[in-house]
Amino acid sequence: MEKRRRERILILAKTYPSPSSKYSETSCVAGITDKGVMRRLFPVPFRLIERGQQFKKWQWIETLIEKAPADHRRESHKIYVDTISCRETIEPKRNWTDRLPWIDKIPSFTNFGEIEASRLAHGTTLALLRPKQLVELLITDADSPDWTDEEKAILLKDEMQGNLFTEEEARQHVKELRKVPYNFHYRYVCDTPDGEKAFQHKIVDWEAGMLFWNCRTSHGKGWEIPFRAKLGEQLPGKDLMFLMGNQHRFPHQWLIISVIYPPKQKSEESPQGSFQF
Repeated sequence: MEKRRRERILILAKTYPSPSSKYSETSCVAGITDKGVMRRLFPVPFRLIERGQQFKKWQWIETLIEKAPADHRRESHKIYVDTISCRETIEPKRNWTDRLPWIDKIPSFTNFGEIEASRLAHGTTLALLRPKQLVELLITDADSPDWTDEEKAILLKDEMQGNLFTEEEARQHVKELRKVPYNFHYRYVCDTPDGEKAFQHKIVDWEAGMLFWNCRTSHGKGWEIPFRAKLGEQLPGKDLMFLMGNQHRFPHQWLIISVIYPPKQKSEESPQGSFQF
């Protein structure tokens, strides 16, 4: 059995939190070590860890981890939340000069089919996809606009463990973890040996969820216009990339766990301006 060890990890992905029967409230977190090795970290209950431990994308952390015994994906590791120490953040200054070397260390593909082939052949379950072209941002209603009673019960149970919160306080926390009532998908094309092929994957990036709530707060029922302006119109002017991660129970099913968007070379720079969530 692989022993616990402390690692320095650059966070590249945080997914929007969801209830989990095993871990209550979790977020999928992925990053790359200072040695250039990909890591998937869980469980990470973002709202329950101390504020000083609530790290963000492109921030270095130091933490104690060990290989997850029940998750055989090679990148998957258990994180000991109480050992997290947040370090410096790599800012996007100078056209992402300090970020690009780390992007280049991620297993990278230009065709989604090659990612799935790499999973089958080599066990790859975290990979960077560089699509040829973004075709469409799809927005559809979620199956339910709110958490189910069972999901709320799971969240309440976790909030009240160890008497950290009264029942009233716990219910308020659960209310604050709002379910995004829509699903967001990117439809895109890649070059394949058989010519261009279209693919479609769900976006679960935390920043996409927070962008929705920010647009809903500032524009009410008109939230979709600014939301599409950022995710569907401004991003194609960048060097758009998807950090892809597969699901444990359904390994052939992949999600966009992080949208990465460095600027193109200066001569190719989009006139639409810079994009930030």
